[in-house]
Amino acid sequence: MWQRRVTAGLLLTVYTAMPSVVRAQSSDVFVPVTDAMLQAPSDDDWPMWRRTLDGWGYSPLDQIDRSNVGDLRLVWTRALSAPGRQQGTPLVYDGVIYMPNPSDVIQAIDAVSGDLIWEYRRSLPEDVCERLIPGVCTTNRNLAIYDNLIIDTSVDEFVFALDAQTGDLVWETEILDYQVHPANQSTGPIIANGKVISGRSCMPSAGPDACVITAHDAKTGAEIWRRRTIPRPGEPGDETWGGVPDADRRHVGTWMAPSYDPDLNLLYIGTSVTSPAPKFLVGGVNNKHLYHNSTLALDADTGEIVWYYQHLNDHWDLDHPFERLLVDTAVRPDPAVVSWINPRLQPGEARRVMTGIPGKTGVVYTLDRATGEFLWATPTVAQNVITHIDGATGAVSENSEVVFGGFGQEVLTCPTAMGGKDWEAGAYSPRTNTMYMPLRNACARMTPLDDGGTSLYSLAMRNELAPGTDQLGAVWAISAETGATAWTYEQRAATMSLVATGGGLVFVGDINGRFRALDDETGDVLWEINLGSPVSGFPVVYAVDGRQYVVAGTGTGGNASRWSAMTPELRPSSGNNLFVFALPER
Repeated sequence: MWQRRVTAGLLLTVYTAMPSVVRAQSSDVFVPVTDAMLQAPSDDDWPMWRRTLDGWGYSPLDQIDRSNVGDLRLVWTRALSAPGRQQGTPLVYDGVIYMPNPSDVIQAIDAVSGDLIWEYRRSLPEDVCERLIPGVCTTNRNLAIYDNLIIDTSVDEFVFALDAQTGDLVWETEILDYQVHPANQSTGPIIANGKVISGRSCMPSAGPDACVITAHDAKTGAEIWRRRTIPRPGEPGDETWGGVPDADRRHVGTWMAPSYDPDLNLLYIGTSVTSPAPKFLVGGVNNKHLYHNSTLALDADTGEIVWYYQHLNDHWDLDHPFERLLVDTAVRPDPAVVSWINPRLQPGEARRVMTGIPGKTGVVYTLDRATGEFLWATPTVAQNVITHIDGATGAVSENSEVVFGGFGQEVLTCPTAMGGKDWEAGAYSPRTNTMYMPLRNACARMTPLDDGGTSLYSLAMRNELAPGTDQLGAVWAISAETGATAWTYEQRAATMSLVATGGGLVFVGDINGRFRALDDETGDVLWEINLGSPVSGFPVVYAVDGRQYVVAGTGTGGNASRWSAMTPELRPSSGNNLFVFALPER
Protein backbone atom coordinates (compact mmCIF):
# COMPACT_ATOMS: atom_id res chain seq x y z
CA MET A 1 0.00 0.00 0.00
CA TRP A 2 1.13 3.52 -0.55
CA GLN A 3 -0.23 6.81 0.58
CA ARG A 4 0.02 10.36 -0.62
CA ARG A 5 -0.69 13.49 1.36
CA VAL A 6 -1.07 16.84 -0.36
CA THR A 7 -0.18 19.84 1.82
CA ALA A 8 0.02 23.52 0.82
CA GLY A 9 0.37 22.53 -2.84
CA LEU A 10 3.43 20.28 -2.23
CA LEU A 11 3.17 16.67 -3.30
CA LEU A 12 4.97 14.43 -0.85
CA THR A 13 4.75 11.53 -3.31
CA VAL A 14 4.76 12.15 -7.05
CA TYR A 15 1.88 10.73 -9.08
CA THR A 16 2.02 11.12 -12.84
CA ALA A 17 -1.65 11.38 -13.70
CA MET A 18 -3.02 14.45 -11.96
CA PRO A 19 -6.75 15.00 -11.40
CA SER A 20 -8.38 18.16 -12.61
CA VAL A 21 -10.61 20.50 -10.64
CA VAL A 22 -12.95 23.12 -12.12
CA ARG A 23 -14.10 25.82 -9.69
CA ALA A 24 -17.03 28.20 -9.96
CA GLN A 25 -17.61 29.49 -6.44
CA SER A 26 -17.17 28.43 -2.80
CA SER A 27 -18.72 29.21 0.55
CA ASP A 28 -16.89 31.41 2.99
CA VAL A 29 -18.01 29.47 6.06
CA PHE A 30 -17.70 25.71 6.45
CA VAL A 31 -18.49 23.92 9.71
CA PRO A 32 -16.38 20.75 9.95
CA VAL A 33 -18.38 17.52 10.20
CA THR A 34 -17.88 15.49 13.38
CA ASP A 35 -18.79 11.96 14.41
CA ALA A 36 -21.53 13.38 16.63
CA MET A 37 -23.03 15.17 13.62
CA LEU A 38 -22.99 11.96 11.57
CA GLN A 39 -24.55 9.95 14.37
CA ALA A 40 -27.35 12.51 14.80
CA PRO A 41 -27.47 14.53 11.57
CA SER A 42 -29.39 17.73 11.10
CA ASP A 43 -32.87 17.15 9.67
CA ASP A 44 -31.90 19.43 6.79
CA ASP A 45 -28.94 17.36 5.60
CA TRP A 46 -28.32 14.03 3.85
CA PRO A 47 -24.70 13.42 4.91
CA MET A 48 -24.22 9.78 3.85
CA TRP A 49 -25.59 7.01 1.63
CA ARG A 50 -28.88 6.28 3.47
CA ARG A 51 -28.75 9.57 5.45
CA THR A 52 -28.11 7.86 8.80
CA LEU A 53 -25.70 5.17 9.94
CA ASP A 54 -28.60 2.80 10.62
CA GLY A 55 -29.34 2.59 6.89
CA TRP A 56 -32.92 3.84 7.08
CA GLY A 57 -33.13 6.01 3.96
CA TYR A 58 -35.54 8.24 5.91
CA SER A 59 -35.82 12.01 6.18
CA PRO A 60 -37.86 13.48 9.07
CA LEU A 61 -38.70 16.57 7.01
CA ASP A 62 -42.46 17.03 6.74
CA GLN A 63 -43.05 20.30 4.91
CA ILE A 64 -44.02 18.22 1.88
CA ASP A 65 -46.80 15.89 3.01
CA ARG A 66 -49.84 13.98 1.77
CA SER A 67 -51.96 17.12 1.57
CA ASN A 68 -49.65 19.18 -0.65
CA VAL A 69 -47.34 16.77 -2.49
CA GLY A 70 -49.50 17.22 -5.58
CA ASP A 71 -48.20 20.79 -5.76
CA LEU A 72 -44.54 19.76 -6.21
CA ARG A 73 -42.77 21.64 -8.98
CA LEU A 74 -39.40 21.30 -10.68
CA VAL A 75 -36.97 23.84 -9.19
CA TRP A 76 -33.89 23.03 -11.24
CA THR A 77 -32.29 20.28 -13.25
CA ARG A 78 -28.71 19.64 -14.21
CA ALA A 79 -27.07 17.21 -16.61
CA LEU A 80 -24.40 15.12 -14.91
CA SER A 81 -21.04 15.57 -16.52
CA ALA A 82 -19.71 12.01 -16.78
CA PRO A 83 -21.10 9.29 -19.06
CA GLY A 84 -21.69 5.74 -17.84
CA ARG A 85 -24.02 4.00 -15.42
CA GLN A 86 -25.53 6.55 -13.09
CA GLN A 87 -26.41 5.10 -9.67
CA GLY A 88 -25.27 7.96 -7.47
CA THR A 89 -26.54 9.25 -4.14
CA PRO A 90 -26.43 13.02 -3.65
CA LEU A 91 -24.69 13.88 -0.39
CA VAL A 92 -26.16 17.11 0.98
CA TYR A 93 -24.56 19.24 3.68
CA ASP A 94 -25.26 22.86 4.59
CA GLY A 95 -26.82 23.82 1.28
CA VAL A 96 -24.35 22.04 -0.99
CA ILE A 97 -24.93 18.84 -2.98
CA TYR A 98 -21.85 16.68 -3.45
CA MET A 99 -22.66 14.38 -6.35
CA PRO A 100 -20.74 11.25 -7.35
CA ASN A 101 -20.67 10.71 -11.11
CA PRO A 102 -19.36 7.69 -12.99
CA SER A 103 -15.59 7.43 -13.54
CA ASP A 104 -14.75 9.18 -10.25
CA VAL A 105 -16.08 12.57 -11.23
CA ILE A 106 -17.37 14.47 -8.19
CA GLN A 107 -19.34 17.73 -8.35
CA ALA A 108 -20.21 20.25 -5.68
CA ILE A 109 -23.49 21.93 -6.62
CA ASP A 110 -25.43 24.75 -4.98
CA ALA A 111 -28.48 22.95 -3.56
CA VAL A 112 -30.82 25.91 -4.13
CA SER A 113 -29.81 27.13 -7.59
CA GLY A 114 -28.18 24.08 -9.19
CA ASP A 115 -25.05 26.11 -10.03
CA LEU A 116 -21.72 24.31 -10.13
CA ILE A 117 -19.35 25.19 -7.27
CA TRP A 118 -16.48 22.87 -8.22
CA GLU A 119 -15.82 19.69 -10.14
CA TYR A 120 -13.13 17.05 -9.57
CA ARG A 121 -12.14 14.65 -12.35
CA ARG A 122 -9.85 11.85 -11.35
CA SER A 123 -7.27 10.84 -13.94
CA LEU A 124 -7.73 7.10 -14.38
CA PRO A 125 -5.29 4.72 -16.09
CA GLU A 126 -6.41 3.67 -19.57
CA ASP A 127 -6.33 -0.04 -18.71
CA VAL A 128 -8.16 0.22 -15.38
CA CYS A 129 -11.37 -1.47 -16.60
CA GLU A 130 -9.82 -4.26 -18.65
CA ARG A 131 -10.29 -6.93 -15.94
CA LEU A 132 -13.47 -5.58 -14.36
CA ILE A 133 -17.18 -5.97 -15.12
CA PRO A 134 -18.02 -3.79 -18.16
CA GLY A 135 -20.18 -0.84 -17.22
CA VAL A 136 -20.05 -1.54 -13.51
CA CYS A 137 -16.37 -0.68 -13.54
CA THR A 138 -16.96 3.06 -13.43
CA THR A 139 -20.05 3.04 -11.16
CA ASN A 140 -19.88 5.29 -8.10
CA ARG A 141 -22.87 5.09 -5.75
CA ASN A 142 -22.01 7.29 -2.77
CA LEU A 143 -19.60 9.60 -0.96
CA ALA A 144 -18.71 10.26 2.67
CA ILE A 145 -18.06 13.54 4.48
CA TYR A 146 -15.88 14.10 7.55
CA ASP A 147 -14.20 17.17 9.01
CA ASN A 148 -13.71 19.39 5.94
CA LEU A 149 -13.27 16.45 3.56
CA ILE A 150 -15.31 14.67 0.89
CA ILE A 151 -14.10 11.06 0.89
CA ASP A 152 -14.52 8.42 -1.80
CA THR A 153 -13.05 5.22 -3.21
CA SER A 154 -11.86 5.06 -6.81
CA VAL A 155 -11.93 2.79 -9.84
CA ASP A 156 -8.13 2.45 -9.60
CA GLU A 157 -8.51 1.17 -6.03
CA PHE A 158 -7.61 4.14 -3.87
CA VAL A 159 -9.44 5.78 -1.04
CA PHE A 160 -9.07 9.53 -1.32
CA ALA A 161 -10.20 12.81 0.22
CA LEU A 162 -11.00 16.20 -1.31
CA ASP A 163 -11.27 19.58 0.34
CA ALA A 164 -15.04 20.10 0.61
CA GLN A 165 -14.81 23.80 -0.26
CA THR A 166 -12.41 23.65 -3.20
CA GLY A 167 -12.37 20.08 -4.57
CA ASP A 168 -8.58 19.92 -4.17
CA LEU A 169 -7.07 16.52 -3.45
CA VAL A 170 -5.92 16.35 0.20
CA TRP A 171 -4.81 12.73 0.57
CA GLU A 172 -5.10 9.37 -1.12
CA THR A 173 -4.12 5.84 -0.10
CA GLU A 174 -3.89 2.78 -2.30
CA ILE A 175 -6.13 -0.10 -1.16
CA LEU A 176 -5.07 -2.61 -3.83
CA ASP A 177 -2.91 -2.61 -6.93
CA TYR A 178 -5.53 -2.72 -9.68
CA GLN A 179 -3.16 -4.54 -12.06
CA VAL A 180 -2.57 -7.35 -9.54
CA HIS A 181 -5.89 -7.41 -7.66
CA PRO A 182 -8.64 -5.95 -9.88
CA ALA A 183 -11.66 -5.19 -7.71
CA ASN A 184 -14.74 -3.19 -8.58
CA GLN A 185 -15.44 -0.47 -6.05
CA SER A 186 -19.20 -0.14 -6.99
CA THR A 187 -19.99 1.82 -3.84
CA GLY A 188 -18.29 4.40 -1.68
CA PRO A 189 -17.51 4.45 2.05
CA ILE A 190 -19.19 5.39 5.31
CA ILE A 191 -17.58 6.95 8.38
CA ALA A 192 -17.58 5.06 11.68
CA ASN A 193 -15.97 6.97 14.56
CA GLY A 194 -13.44 8.70 12.37
CA LYS A 195 -12.71 5.65 10.23
CA VAL A 196 -13.41 5.37 6.52
CA ILE A 197 -15.02 1.96 6.03
CA SER A 198 -15.18 0.55 2.50
CA GLY A 199 -15.38 -2.81 0.76
CA ARG A 200 -14.46 -4.23 -2.65
CA SER A 201 -16.29 -6.55 -4.98
CA CYS A 202 -13.10 -8.50 -5.83
CA MET A 203 -13.12 -9.85 -9.38
CA PRO A 204 -12.37 -13.59 -9.73
CA SER A 205 -9.00 -13.00 -11.42
CA ALA A 206 -7.88 -10.97 -8.43
CA GLY A 207 -7.80 -13.87 -5.97
CA PRO A 208 -8.97 -13.92 -2.36
CA ASP A 209 -6.68 -11.12 -1.16
CA ALA A 210 -8.79 -8.67 -3.18
CA CYS A 211 -11.91 -9.61 -1.18
CA VAL A 212 -11.36 -7.13 1.64
CA ILE A 213 -13.07 -4.60 3.84
CA THR A 214 -10.78 -1.81 5.02
CA ALA A 215 -10.69 0.98 7.58
CA HIS A 216 -8.66 4.14 7.09
CA ASP A 217 -8.15 7.21 9.24
CA ALA A 218 -10.56 9.79 7.87
CA LYS A 219 -8.23 12.75 8.42
CA THR A 220 -4.99 11.23 7.15
CA GLY A 221 -5.85 8.21 4.99
CA ALA A 222 -3.63 5.88 7.02
CA GLU A 223 -4.85 2.28 6.93
CA ILE A 224 -6.05 0.99 10.32
CA TRP A 225 -7.17 -2.55 9.47
CA ARG A 226 -8.28 -4.83 6.67
CA ARG A 227 -10.53 -7.88 6.83
CA ARG A 228 -10.62 -10.63 4.21
CA THR A 229 -14.12 -11.98 3.54
CA ILE A 230 -12.69 -15.39 2.61
CA PRO A 231 -10.99 -17.38 5.39
CA ARG A 232 -7.32 -18.18 4.98
CA PRO A 233 -6.08 -21.75 5.45
CA GLY A 234 -6.17 -22.55 9.15
CA GLU A 235 -8.63 -19.77 10.02
CA PRO A 236 -12.17 -20.45 11.26
CA GLY A 237 -14.33 -21.14 8.22
CA ASP A 238 -11.46 -22.60 6.17
CA GLU A 239 -13.04 -26.05 6.52
CA THR A 240 -16.24 -24.84 4.78
CA TRP A 241 -14.44 -24.65 1.43
CA GLY A 242 -14.05 -28.41 1.11
CA GLY A 243 -10.36 -28.39 0.31
CA VAL A 244 -10.58 -25.72 -2.42
CA PRO A 245 -7.08 -24.13 -2.52
CA ASP A 246 -6.90 -20.61 -1.17
CA ALA A 247 -5.99 -19.16 -4.57
CA ASP A 248 -9.21 -20.59 -6.07
CA ARG A 249 -11.50 -19.04 -3.46
CA ARG A 250 -12.92 -16.09 -5.32
CA HIS A 251 -15.40 -13.28 -5.51
CA VAL A 252 -16.89 -13.03 -2.01
CA GLY A 253 -17.28 -9.29 -2.35
CA THR A 254 -18.90 -6.43 -0.46
CA TRP A 255 -20.76 -4.48 -3.12
CA MET A 256 -22.60 -2.00 -0.89
CA ALA A 257 -21.88 0.28 2.07
CA PRO A 258 -22.31 -1.05 5.63
CA SER A 259 -24.50 0.16 8.47
CA TYR A 260 -23.02 1.09 11.84
CA ASP A 261 -24.24 0.95 15.44
CA PRO A 262 -22.10 3.37 17.53
CA ASP A 263 -23.37 1.96 20.84
CA LEU A 264 -22.32 -1.59 19.97
CA ASN A 265 -19.42 -0.34 17.84
CA LEU A 266 -20.41 -2.88 15.21
CA LEU A 267 -20.42 -2.60 11.43
CA TYR A 268 -22.96 -4.65 9.46
CA ILE A 269 -22.03 -5.52 5.90
CA GLY A 270 -23.23 -8.12 3.41
CA THR A 271 -21.32 -10.32 1.01
CA SER A 272 -21.83 -11.71 -2.47
CA VAL A 273 -21.83 -15.08 -4.19
CA THR A 274 -18.66 -16.97 -5.09
CA SER A 275 -17.31 -17.29 -8.60
CA PRO A 276 -18.35 -19.55 -10.16
CA ALA A 277 -21.82 -19.62 -8.57
CA PRO A 278 -22.78 -23.33 -8.96
CA LYS A 279 -21.16 -25.03 -5.99
CA PHE A 280 -20.44 -28.28 -7.77
CA LEU A 281 -17.75 -26.21 -9.51
CA VAL A 282 -16.34 -25.00 -6.15
CA GLY A 283 -15.59 -28.12 -4.17
CA GLY A 284 -19.11 -29.53 -3.80
CA VAL A 285 -22.74 -28.51 -3.27
CA ASN A 286 -22.82 -29.14 0.47
CA ASN A 287 -19.96 -26.84 1.43
CA LYS A 288 -20.93 -23.47 2.90
CA HIS A 289 -18.00 -21.49 1.44
CA LEU A 290 -17.85 -18.86 4.18
CA TYR A 291 -18.36 -16.00 4.25
CA HIS A 292 -20.32 -15.76 1.01
CA ASN A 293 -23.93 -14.52 1.07
CA SER A 294 -23.62 -13.58 4.73
CA THR A 295 -24.10 -10.70 7.12
CA LEU A 296 -20.84 -9.91 8.89
CA ALA A 297 -20.88 -7.97 12.15
CA LEU A 298 -17.42 -6.47 12.50
CA ASP A 299 -15.75 -4.71 15.41
CA ALA A 300 -15.25 -1.21 14.02
CA ASP A 301 -11.92 -0.77 15.84
CA THR A 302 -10.29 -4.01 14.70
CA GLY A 303 -12.25 -5.49 11.81
CA GLU A 304 -12.69 -8.75 13.71
CA ILE A 305 -15.82 -10.76 12.96
CA VAL A 306 -17.99 -10.63 16.09
CA TRP A 307 -20.74 -12.74 14.53
CA TYR A 308 -21.95 -13.81 11.12
CA TYR A 309 -25.14 -15.21 9.64
CA GLN A 310 -25.26 -16.99 6.29
CA HIS A 311 -28.50 -16.25 4.44
CA LEU A 312 -28.11 -18.72 1.59
CA ASN A 313 -25.71 -21.30 0.19
CA ASP A 314 -25.90 -19.64 -3.20
CA HIS A 315 -25.73 -21.60 -6.46
CA TRP A 316 -27.57 -19.01 -8.60
CA ASP A 317 -25.93 -15.58 -8.08
CA LEU A 318 -28.62 -14.59 -5.59
CA ASP A 319 -26.18 -12.67 -3.44
CA HIS A 320 -26.84 -10.72 -0.23
CA PRO A 321 -24.75 -7.54 -0.12
CA PHE A 322 -27.52 -4.94 0.22
CA GLU A 323 -28.48 -2.42 2.91
CA ARG A 324 -29.00 -3.55 6.52
CA LEU A 325 -31.62 -1.64 8.54
CA LEU A 326 -30.83 -1.16 12.25
CA VAL A 327 -34.07 -0.74 14.18
CA ASP A 328 -35.12 -0.81 17.84
CA THR A 329 -38.55 -2.40 17.94
CA ALA A 330 -40.91 -4.77 19.68
CA VAL A 331 -40.61 -8.14 17.95
CA ARG A 332 -43.95 -9.84 17.41
CA PRO A 333 -43.86 -11.89 14.20
CA ASP A 334 -47.33 -12.95 13.14
CA PRO A 335 -47.33 -16.74 12.58
CA ALA A 336 -50.22 -16.37 10.16
CA VAL A 337 -48.01 -14.49 7.67
CA VAL A 338 -44.39 -15.08 8.75
CA SER A 339 -42.92 -18.36 7.54
CA TRP A 340 -40.05 -18.93 9.98
CA ILE A 341 -39.95 -17.79 13.63
CA ASN A 342 -37.54 -18.43 16.50
CA PRO A 343 -39.53 -20.49 19.06
CA ARG A 344 -37.67 -18.82 21.95
CA LEU A 345 -39.08 -15.39 21.12
CA GLN A 346 -41.37 -13.80 23.67
CA PRO A 347 -43.97 -11.96 21.57
CA GLY A 348 -43.63 -8.22 21.96
CA GLU A 349 -40.18 -8.21 23.56
CA ALA A 350 -38.06 -5.18 22.72
CA ARG A 351 -35.02 -5.96 20.62
CA ARG A 352 -32.25 -4.15 18.81
CA VAL A 353 -32.57 -5.78 15.41
CA MET A 354 -30.94 -5.82 12.03
CA THR A 355 -33.71 -6.24 9.47
CA GLY A 356 -34.62 -5.69 5.84
CA ILE A 357 -34.20 -7.61 2.60
CA PRO A 358 -30.44 -8.08 2.34
CA GLY A 359 -30.40 -10.29 -0.76
CA LYS A 360 -31.82 -11.07 -4.17
CA THR A 361 -34.17 -13.80 -2.87
CA GLY A 362 -36.54 -11.12 -1.58
CA VAL A 363 -36.66 -12.82 1.83
CA VAL A 364 -36.96 -10.51 4.85
CA TYR A 365 -34.53 -11.46 7.62
CA THR A 366 -34.63 -10.10 11.17
CA LEU A 367 -31.67 -10.82 13.45
CA ASP A 368 -30.63 -9.61 16.88
CA ARG A 369 -27.93 -7.14 15.97
CA ALA A 370 -25.88 -7.64 19.16
CA THR A 371 -25.62 -11.42 18.85
CA GLY A 372 -26.75 -12.41 15.34
CA GLU A 373 -29.50 -14.61 16.77
CA PHE A 374 -32.12 -15.49 14.18
CA LEU A 375 -35.52 -14.00 15.09
CA TRP A 376 -37.75 -14.39 12.02
CA ALA A 377 -37.78 -14.47 8.24
CA THR A 378 -40.41 -14.54 5.51
CA PRO A 379 -40.53 -14.39 1.69
CA THR A 380 -42.05 -11.58 -0.37
CA VAL A 381 -41.96 -12.04 -4.15
CA ALA A 382 -41.93 -15.49 -5.75
CA GLN A 383 -38.96 -17.58 -4.64
CA ASN A 384 -38.20 -21.29 -4.90
CA VAL A 385 -34.59 -21.57 -3.70
CA ILE A 386 -35.25 -21.68 0.08
CA THR A 387 -37.51 -24.43 1.39
CA HIS A 388 -37.06 -23.95 5.13
CA ILE A 389 -35.29 -21.94 7.81
CA ASP A 390 -34.86 -23.59 11.21
CA GLY A 391 -36.32 -21.09 13.66
CA ALA A 392 -34.20 -22.33 16.57
CA THR A 393 -30.86 -22.15 14.74
CA GLY A 394 -31.47 -19.95 11.72
CA ALA A 395 -30.02 -22.65 9.45
CA VAL A 396 -31.25 -22.26 5.87
CA SER A 397 -32.26 -25.25 3.72
CA GLU A 398 -31.99 -24.88 -0.04
CA ASN A 399 -34.30 -26.52 -2.56
CA SER A 400 -32.44 -29.58 -3.84
CA GLU A 401 -34.59 -29.62 -6.99
CA VAL A 402 -32.98 -26.40 -8.24
CA VAL A 403 -29.42 -27.04 -6.99
CA PHE A 404 -27.19 -27.72 -9.99
CA GLY A 405 -25.58 -31.13 -10.17
CA GLY A 406 -23.73 -30.72 -13.47
CA PHE A 407 -23.45 -28.95 -16.81
CA GLY A 408 -26.45 -28.74 -19.12
CA GLN A 409 -29.02 -28.88 -16.30
CA GLU A 410 -31.66 -26.16 -16.73
CA VAL A 411 -33.68 -25.01 -13.72
CA LEU A 412 -36.34 -22.35 -13.28
CA THR A 413 -35.09 -20.18 -10.44
CA CYS A 414 -37.17 -17.56 -8.70
CA PRO A 415 -36.18 -14.83 -8.39
CA THR A 416 -33.87 -14.13 -11.32
CA ALA A 417 -30.19 -13.39 -10.67
CA MET A 418 -31.07 -9.77 -11.42
CA GLY A 419 -32.86 -9.92 -8.08
CA GLY A 420 -36.27 -9.92 -6.53
CA LYS A 421 -34.38 -7.21 -4.64
CA ASP A 422 -31.06 -5.84 -5.86
CA TRP A 423 -28.77 -2.88 -5.12
CA GLU A 424 -31.69 -0.46 -5.36
CA ALA A 425 -32.29 0.53 -1.73
CA GLY A 426 -35.42 0.31 0.38
CA ALA A 427 -36.23 2.49 3.38
CA TYR A 428 -37.59 2.36 6.92
CA SER A 429 -39.92 4.90 8.53
CA PRO A 430 -40.09 5.26 12.34
CA ARG A 431 -43.52 6.90 11.82
CA THR A 432 -45.02 3.58 10.81
CA ASN A 433 -42.36 1.11 12.01
CA THR A 434 -42.49 -0.17 8.46
CA MET A 435 -39.88 -1.00 5.85
CA TYR A 436 -40.57 -0.13 2.20
CA MET A 437 -38.86 -2.28 -0.42
CA PRO A 438 -38.54 -2.00 -4.23
CA LEU A 439 -39.07 -5.53 -5.56
CA ARG A 440 -39.40 -7.34 -8.91
CA ASN A 441 -41.59 -10.26 -9.93
CA ALA A 442 -39.14 -12.13 -12.14
CA CYS A 443 -37.60 -15.59 -12.53
CA ALA A 444 -34.91 -17.06 -14.77
CA ARG A 445 -34.08 -20.29 -16.53
CA MET A 446 -30.47 -20.97 -15.59
CA THR A 447 -27.91 -23.46 -16.91
CA PRO A 448 -24.30 -23.93 -15.72
CA LEU A 449 -21.73 -23.15 -18.41
CA ASP A 450 -18.93 -25.58 -19.26
CA ASP A 451 -16.54 -22.77 -20.05
CA GLY A 452 -13.55 -23.69 -17.98
CA GLY A 453 -14.56 -21.24 -15.32
CA THR A 454 -13.75 -18.25 -17.53
CA SER A 455 -17.04 -16.41 -17.05
CA LEU A 456 -17.89 -14.44 -13.94
CA TYR A 457 -20.57 -16.79 -12.60
CA SER A 458 -20.51 -19.67 -15.15
CA LEU A 459 -24.26 -19.38 -15.68
CA ALA A 460 -26.45 -18.87 -18.73
CA MET A 461 -29.73 -17.14 -17.92
CA ARG A 462 -33.04 -16.32 -19.64
CA ASN A 463 -35.23 -13.96 -17.65
CA GLU A 464 -39.03 -14.10 -17.54
CA LEU A 465 -41.85 -12.70 -15.49
CA ALA A 466 -42.83 -14.69 -12.42
CA PRO A 467 -45.74 -17.06 -13.01
CA GLY A 468 -49.19 -15.53 -12.64
CA THR A 469 -48.34 -11.85 -13.17
CA ASP A 470 -47.58 -9.34 -15.89
CA GLN A 471 -46.45 -6.70 -13.35
CA LEU A 472 -42.66 -6.64 -13.10
CA GLY A 473 -42.21 -3.89 -10.50
CA ALA A 474 -43.50 -3.64 -6.95
CA VAL A 475 -43.14 -1.82 -3.64
CA TRP A 476 -43.89 -3.78 -0.48
CA ALA A 477 -44.62 -2.19 2.91
CA ILE A 478 -43.68 -4.65 5.67
CA SER A 479 -44.05 -4.18 9.42
CA ALA A 480 -40.74 -4.38 11.31
CA GLU A 481 -42.65 -5.61 14.36
CA THR A 482 -45.00 -8.26 12.95
CA GLY A 483 -43.66 -9.04 9.48
CA ALA A 484 -47.15 -8.44 8.08
CA THR A 485 -47.44 -6.73 4.71
CA ALA A 486 -49.38 -3.49 5.12
CA TRP A 487 -49.75 -2.96 1.37
CA THR A 488 -48.21 -3.68 -2.00
CA TYR A 489 -48.01 -1.44 -5.03
CA GLU A 490 -47.44 -3.17 -8.39
CA GLN A 491 -46.72 -1.79 -11.84
CA ARG A 492 -45.40 -2.85 -15.22
CA ALA A 493 -41.97 -1.15 -15.01
CA ALA A 494 -39.25 -2.36 -12.67
CA THR A 495 -39.04 -0.26 -9.50
CA MET A 496 -35.84 1.38 -8.29
CA SER A 497 -34.54 2.98 -5.06
CA LEU A 498 -36.83 4.89 -2.73
CA VAL A 499 -36.86 7.26 0.25
CA ALA A 500 -39.38 7.68 3.10
CA THR A 501 -40.20 11.00 4.76
CA GLY A 502 -41.74 12.50 7.87
CA GLY A 503 -44.55 13.83 5.71
CA GLY A 504 -46.02 10.35 5.32
CA LEU A 505 -44.57 9.83 1.84
CA VAL A 506 -42.49 7.26 0.01
CA PHE A 507 -40.78 8.57 -3.14
CA VAL A 508 -39.86 5.87 -5.66
CA GLY A 509 -38.61 5.82 -9.24
CA ASP A 510 -38.75 3.21 -11.96
CA ILE A 511 -37.04 2.03 -15.14
CA ASN A 512 -39.60 3.82 -17.30
CA GLY A 513 -38.62 7.25 -15.96
CA ARG A 514 -41.56 7.73 -13.60
CA PHE A 515 -40.93 9.29 -10.22
CA ARG A 516 -43.82 8.94 -7.77
CA ALA A 517 -44.90 9.81 -4.25
CA LEU A 518 -46.82 7.05 -2.48
CA ASP A 519 -48.83 7.33 0.74
CA ASP A 520 -46.75 5.47 3.34
CA GLU A 521 -49.87 4.01 5.00
CA THR A 522 -51.87 2.94 1.94
CA GLY A 523 -49.52 2.82 -1.08
CA ASP A 524 -51.80 5.17 -3.02
CA VAL A 525 -50.08 7.25 -5.72
CA LEU A 526 -50.33 10.91 -4.68
CA TRP A 527 -48.04 12.52 -7.31
CA GLU A 528 -45.98 11.47 -10.29
CA ILE A 529 -43.87 12.89 -13.08
CA ASN A 530 -42.15 11.48 -16.17
CA LEU A 531 -38.40 12.22 -16.03
CA GLY A 532 -37.74 10.46 -19.32
CA SER A 533 -34.88 8.18 -18.27
CA PRO A 534 -34.64 5.39 -15.67
CA VAL A 535 -34.66 6.83 -12.15
CA SER A 536 -31.46 4.95 -11.41
CA GLY A 537 -29.98 7.11 -8.68
CA PHE A 538 -30.84 7.05 -4.99
CA PRO A 539 -33.40 9.81 -4.25
CA VAL A 540 -32.79 12.04 -1.24
CA VAL A 541 -34.55 14.80 0.67
CA TYR A 542 -33.02 17.95 2.19
CA ALA A 543 -33.85 21.50 3.25
CA VAL A 544 -32.18 24.89 2.88
CA ASP A 545 -33.43 28.01 4.70
CA GLY A 546 -36.64 26.28 5.71
CA ARG A 547 -37.56 25.01 2.23
CA GLN A 548 -37.71 21.26 1.61
CA TYR A 549 -36.40 19.70 -1.61
CA VAL A 550 -36.62 16.24 -3.19
CA VAL A 551 -33.88 15.02 -5.55
CA ALA A 552 -34.06 12.26 -8.14
CA GLY A 553 -31.21 11.14 -10.41
CA THR A 554 -31.70 9.51 -13.80
CA GLY A 555 -29.46 7.53 -16.11
CA THR A 556 -28.51 4.13 -17.43
CA GLY A 557 -28.42 2.33 -14.10
CA GLY A 558 -27.37 -1.29 -13.68
CA ASN A 559 -29.65 -3.85 -15.33
CA ALA A 560 -31.82 -1.11 -16.84
CA SER A 561 -31.54 -2.59 -20.33
CA ARG A 562 -32.28 -6.12 -19.12
CA TRP A 563 -35.32 -5.03 -17.13
CA SER A 564 -36.51 -3.00 -20.10
CA ALA A 565 -36.17 -6.08 -22.32
CA MET A 566 -38.85 -7.73 -20.19
CA THR A 567 -41.21 -4.80 -20.80
CA PRO A 568 -40.39 -3.94 -24.43
CA GLU A 569 -43.35 -1.59 -24.86
CA LEU A 570 -41.69 0.82 -22.39
CA ARG A 571 -39.04 2.88 -24.15
CA PRO A 572 -37.28 5.32 -21.82
CA SER A 573 -34.31 7.45 -22.85
CA SER A 574 -30.93 7.30 -21.11
CA GLY A 575 -29.85 10.75 -19.95
CA ASN A 576 -27.81 11.21 -16.75
CA ASN A 577 -29.47 14.12 -14.92
CA LEU A 578 -30.43 15.47 -11.52
CA PHE A 579 -33.98 16.75 -10.97
CA VAL A 580 -34.82 18.81 -7.87
CA PHE A 581 -38.40 19.49 -6.74
CA ALA A 582 -40.02 21.69 -4.09
CA LEU A 583 -43.35 23.27 -3.24
CA PRO A 584 -44.00 26.71 -4.78
CA GLU A 585 -42.63 29.54 -2.70
CA ARG A 586 -45.27 31.47 -0.79
